[in-house]
Amino acid sequence: MPTAAAARVAAVIPTWNRRDLLDTLLRNVTEQTRPFEEIIVVDNGSEDDSADLAAAAGAKVLKMGCNLGFAAAVNRGIEAADADWIAILNNDVTLERDWLAKLLEASAQEEIWFATGKTLQAGNHRLVDGTFDEISRGACACRCGSGKPDAPGWNEARRIRMAPMTAAIFRRQLFRDLGGLDEAFGSYMEDVDFGLRCALAGRGGQFVPSAVAYHRGSATLGEWNNDTVWRIARNQVLLSGKHFRGQPQWPIVAGQLLWGVVALRHGRGLAFLRGKIAGMCQVRRMTPLSTNEHTRKTLAEVLESSEANILALARETGFDSYWRAYFWLSRR
Repeated sequence: MPTAAAARVAAVIPTWNRRDLLDTLLRNVTEQTRPFEEIIVVDNGSEDDSADLAAAAGAKVLKMGCNLGFAAAVNRGIEAADADWIAILNNDVTLERDWLAKLLEASAQEEIWFATGKTLQAGNHRLVDGTFDEISRGACACRCGSGKPDAPGWNEARRIRMAPMTAAIFRRQLFRDLGGLDEAFGSYMEDVDFGLRCALAGRGGQFVPSAVAYHRGSATLGEWNNDTVWRIARNQVLLSGKHFRGQPQWPIVAGQLLWGVVALRHGRGLAFLRGKIAGMCQVRRMTPLSTNEHTRKTLAEVLESSEANILALARETGFDSYWRAYFWLSRR
């Protein structure tokens, strides 16, 4: 594998409207101390002039024609890239100037297949937007550190199973070996599905807290937009149907019903129910990956370890109401 200094890195930026966000990011990525060799903007059928803006900025532009979702856009960008590493960037992030250099430096060992840094909230740099992901036995993901005050505990480098595709780098070979993102997920939790596939294949990553990014978060649709809730509710079903067959059912029921309670409190109960129904219809067409005892055993070990990390972090930094209720119910 090429050394960090010799490696070619392509930035893949999926976008849909919000040319203001894209303009800021395109200006930002050119300021990296370790430049990207290639910048690819995948336009998901924007109705503004996002594609023209990207082309004028010198990016390679792939026009999808319509909104096929985050996963499809990322896959097309990876296919078009001529690089050893792929940096996947949401259109509503900005990066510190040494972000890429620090991630590449930390990824020099061959056993590190991906890396992500500490992402802070763009509107309040004292709060964490996200670090790395974990997954519960309830098929609900945890964006570790999200909404927590930035503190020394979030400044410790560590090996990780999953990197949020908000801002992260991946070896190109990883996608050749494991396949691209599952386009059935569209948007949301496609990175968790990919992370589980990495974990099952023994491909780990690195959390590099000194590589800092800033994220506006759900800037295109909004965090509790009906469509966002619908997609997350649906994709929880797809994730559990694809990976969790043969695993204990009670944590899945408890985890997803509790998430529905949270959605209801935000006035999105109907979107949650519609998402679950859509997921139950769609999951019948998915091929489960847990088809043998070895895979199910390996997955059980991954889930137990990942959930234990969620619990340990919650004890250290404070429980939110969802995880407090989940652990009370699922471990009874």
